[in-house]
Amino acid sequence: MINDAFGEFIKNKNILVTGGTGSIGRIIVKNLLKYQPRVIRVLSRDTTKQIALQEELSDSTNVRYLLGDIRDADRILMACEDIDIIFHAAAFKYVPQGEYNPFETVQTNVIGTQNLITAALKTPSVSRFIMISTDKAVQPSSTMGASKLLAERLVCAAQYVQGSKSKVFTTVRFGNVLGTAGSVVPFFIKRIRQGDPLVVTHPDMTRFFMTVSDAVQLVFAATVHAQGGEIFVLKMPAVSIKDLAEVCVERYGEKPVPVTYGAVRAGEKITEELLNPAEVLNALETDTHFIIAPSVNVPGFPAYKYPGAGPLQSQAYHSDTVRRLNKEEIAALLNRAEIPFPPVGTARVSAGYS
Repeated sequence: MINDAFGEFIKNKNILVTGGTGSIGRIIVKNLLKYQPRVIRVLSRDTTKQIALQEELSDSTNVRYLLGDIRDADRILMACEDIDIIFHAAAFKYVPQGEYNPFETVQTNVIGTQNLITAALKTPSVSRFIMISTDKAVQPSSTMGASKLLAERLVCAAQYVQGSKSKVFTTVRFGNVLGTAGSVVPFFIKRIRQGDPLVVTHPDMTRFFMTVSDAVQLVFAATVHAQGGEIFVLKMPAVSIKDLAEVCVERYGEKPVPVTYGAVRAGEKITEELLNPAEVLNALETDTHFIIAPSVNVPGFPAYKYPGAGPLQSQAYHSDTVRRLNKEEIAALLNRAEIPFPPVGTARVSAGYS
């Protein structure tokens, strides 16, 4: 079982989670606590979210809360002292905002990631480094996507520039995670409860979706099976945003609201891909994952082998060509995601299906 093997990695370890108060980071922290780590350091720059998480986890005496920014190399080096495993979830993730603030996006996603890699390389105790990425990094059309592509390449490069060290650097690539801050379903629910139309930016827009539980299990699997430099990608269902909007109206609305169409936003793509054409050449797959081996040939590095993995056969990595979920299946996915009703006025205005 993945969780049993993961528990062996985590028990009595010192762990750093960057972006640990964000939607994904906090879930990673909560799940890590099940496996008896010695300490978890939660690094983030949001004081309010840190206080909220500290109150929520008040019974967990092995969690430390560090204020800091991954852009600050000195702070990151201090945060990594005596750390065994790093989960890197800190990121600038909003597509349209990134188009208007491109250097801010680069500062966090590229320079911040390199700061953390450098600290990991300098810290003898660090053995594993797992970064959270996004399908926006595949043939990117946005600054955010391009910055995460560069971050993926930096993590891959860290594996073969470390010399005689024996650290493992790997990446997990997410799709859209249902119910996280800024994501589309809470945004739709808020508008439905206000009686406002749901605005879909294009009638043909499709996205890959995963639940928070799926996201955590992907991180766990990568932690256990990573050999270094590869990218793990969950095989996710594709969903039409138009169909998702109509299901949300039926599911969450007391009365019908219209679904309308607006303009495609800055940096936004109509469809998404999980692998790019070059990655297909280096990809393996299991029943549940794609695994992209590095394209850089490192002399002396062993061939990539994973339990149950074989040559890529599936074509289910483009949201426009893979079979999309029907409305009944979308409703079942929402049930599995267990998305709560957000309080009125708390959902962010950025629908996160960019």
